[in-house]
Amino acid sequence: MVLAAGCSGSPGAADRPSAAPVRLVAYDDCAALHEKLREATADRVGSHGLGDGPPPIDMPSDTALKGPRAAGAAPGAPPRHSTTNAHERDADEPDLVKTDGRRIVTIARGNLVLIDPATRKVTDTLDLPGGDARGGARLLLDGDRVLVLDEESPVDPPLRRPAPGAGGGLPAPQTPKPTTRLTLVDISAAPKVAGTMTTHAGFVDARQTGGTVRVVLKSVPDIHLPSGDIETQRRAVVTAPLDAWLPVFQVEAGGRSTDYRVPCDRVSRPASYAGSTMLSVLTFDLAKGLGDPQAIGVTADGSTVYGNGKSLYVTATPPGASPWRPREKQSEERTDVYKFDVGGEGRPRYVASGSVKGFLHDQYAMSEHGGKLRMATTTGRFAGDDRSSQSSVYVLEQAGSQLRQAGRIDGLGKGERIYSVRFLGTTGYVVTFREIDPLYVLDLADPRRPRLTGELKIPGYSAYLHPAEDGRLLGVGQDADRTGRTRGLQVSLFDVSGEQPRRIDHHTLPGTTSQAEFEPHAFLYWPDSGLTVIPVNARDGGRSEALAFKVTASSITRLGTVRHPPGDRGGGINRSLIIGDTLWTFSDTGTRATNATTLKTSTWLPY
Repeated sequence: MVLAAGCSGSPGAADRPSAAPVRLVAYDDCAALHEKLREATADRVGSHGLGDGPPPIDMPSDTALKGPRAAGAAPGAPPRHSTTNAHERDADEPDLVKTDGRRIVTIARGNLVLIDPATRKVTDTLDLPGGDARGGARLLLDGDRVLVLDEESPVDPPLRRPAPGAGGGLPAPQTPKPTTRLTLVDISAAPKVAGTMTTHAGFVDARQTGGTVRVVLKSVPDIHLPSGDIETQRRAVVTAPLDAWLPVFQVEAGGRSTDYRVPCDRVSRPASYAGSTMLSVLTFDLAKGLGDPQAIGVTADGSTVYGNGKSLYVTATPPGASPWRPREKQSEERTDVYKFDVGGEGRPRYVASGSVKGFLHDQYAMSEHGGKLRMATTTGRFAGDDRSSQSSVYVLEQAGSQLRQAGRIDGLGKGERIYSVRFLGTTGYVVTFREIDPLYVLDLADPRRPRLTGELKIPGYSAYLHPAEDGRLLGVGQDADRTGRTRGLQVSLFDVSGEQPRRIDHHTLPGTTSQAEFEPHAFLYWPDSGLTVIPVNARDGGRSEALAFKVTASSITRLGTVRHPPGDRGGGINRSLIIGDTLWTFSDTGTRATNATTLKTSTWLPY
């Protein structure tokens, strides 16, 4: 991809790109697809197998407008309850715990656990395929259907050394294949598995709108590279069948097993992309079960997913690019982005591609508003004594099959990197950090001329930003001294009702961290009462608890803590939710029900 050209320098600068950066290309037929895939893959064969070197190092992830969505206000409906703290209201995200107010579904140690919040009892447990290997499994819920999504990561096999006197070199390292498994469970009565889908494509992420789930996967060619020189290995690539690039999706349901692949006419590529990785986007209607995944493919890489119910974006960095690599080994600093239209039923449509300079922090550094995509990135180095980094916010608009730059602002946090971003309507909030936390406020009402309107510098940083009532913004991160050394958890309340932000209250807890700093699903904000709950862990491996605050327009008040029994060795509290007047907290081995007002403990339910 050609980087969208633009000016750089001080905040407020914006201009149009000088040339169209991306053009979308469809393949004429299977033969054309096969030829292009073989050429691109053969070009990437090197001393490290299929690639130019070791995998790039990902940037560490130091990481709903009204918080978790409330439901159940209508007569006859279940009690008001919180839902997963997802980025966008119309795009639910997979998580450890789901509830519809009448039941709680969670996953722990390879088991699906169902809880009746009214009787406060565990009603059913289902042993899932994969068993204890499902440490990273996540859930989506729609009516009586639960979709469990999990990836079992492979272990690299040791390289075999040739026998003494044997000719040839070592076999080229083979990329171990993950196994992604989707398990559909019917919970209308006793829970039972209604279908599974397995594939050796790696799981990237998923989004749910209504009963429709979009699953994003990526795969590398399934080609064995024999021992020998590079030319021998390239010959193995160019003689491989087309199926080596098209992952198999094996669906088992109703006693039948069916294999699906992406049809050739459903594979596209950016015009200048020359890689061998395949992105696949699958679509499932949970009410209809797991059948044809209606897969589409894009010959591109992918790592971060953002969706809002109408559009789905997947971003990637070029091979070998990372903000942590030495400057002399750094490839072009850019983030590629691919847009899919998911507003209708059935297969999504791959509609446009684009590129911006710099590295993306996480999905919260993206947001679509008024049909335009905003992206916040960091360029340059921010390790050691190198202070060449700075951050930018880009606004991209779709023009045919291209995402073109409409405007941008540069020069945020010079010598620092982005720690958190939140876009709310036409306003953007960006936190950068190295020694002091600048909170920048951006006016994006005119997407062609983004402008910096406010800046606040305080010790420490916010790794996650969450909107609260009355023009307030909550920040969860770390307190720090003037040298940038972190000292413990810090929860800050900002007044962002005007152009100039103010911190009006904060609470610190020395020697602690919170999972909510990098996992927004662990954060609970209940706008009905201002109750805010986050898990807290001592850095020395000591206490693990859920810390509860009451947040008002002017203050943060600590209400107390919730702790699980000393015998709970499930790794500590990791989630919380509200049903009616009860606060539920979860770990791998059990859940506790607590009065949400008094924090008086009432029930402990071991799984």
